[in-house]
Amino acid sequence: MSAAARPRRLLTVCLGNHCRSPLAALVLAQLGGPAVEVRSAGTRDKWVGHPAHADMVTAAAAAGYDLTAHRGVHINRGLLEWADTVLAMDDANLTALRALTDDTTGPKLGLYLTDRDVPDPWGKGPDAFADVVRLIEDGAPRHLP
Repeated sequence: MSAAARPRRLLTVCLGNHCRSPLAALVLAQLGGPAVEVRSAGTRDKWVGHPAHADMVTAAAAAGYDLTAHRGVHINRGLLEWADTVLAMDDANLTALRALTDDTTGPKLGLYLTDRDVPDPWGKGPDAFADVVRLIEDGAPRHLP
C-alpha cells in the first residue's frame, strides 16, 4: 500500500500517556475514522502498562469516549518513525520530543493546539478534566484529512 493510499498516522504525546494523549488519540480515531491511524505515548515511563487516569476515563465517558482499554506507552524511536505527524500536548513535551528526533523525524513535530498548550489536568478537579476533553475535541479537526 502506498503512503498516499494508507491512513494518515498520528501520534499524540503527553508527559505520562495517562490523561491527555490517550484521550486525544481516541478522539482523533473516532472523528477521523478509516482515514487515520492513531497512537499515543508519554515522554516519561511512569505509567507504562497502566490504564488512563480514572478522572480522565470519567470525563471521556461523559463526552461519549471509552478510554477503559487504554494502557500507557513510553515514546520510542519506532513510534516517531511510524508517525506522519507527532502532536505534543504542550511545549514542555514538544521540547522533550525534539531531543529524541533527527532530520527525518523532527519535521513531524508540532503542538496539538497550534497556538497554546493543552493544560495537564493532573492533580486538579473533575472540571479540569472536562475542560481538557473540550479542548481536545475542539482541536481535533485541524489534524484530520
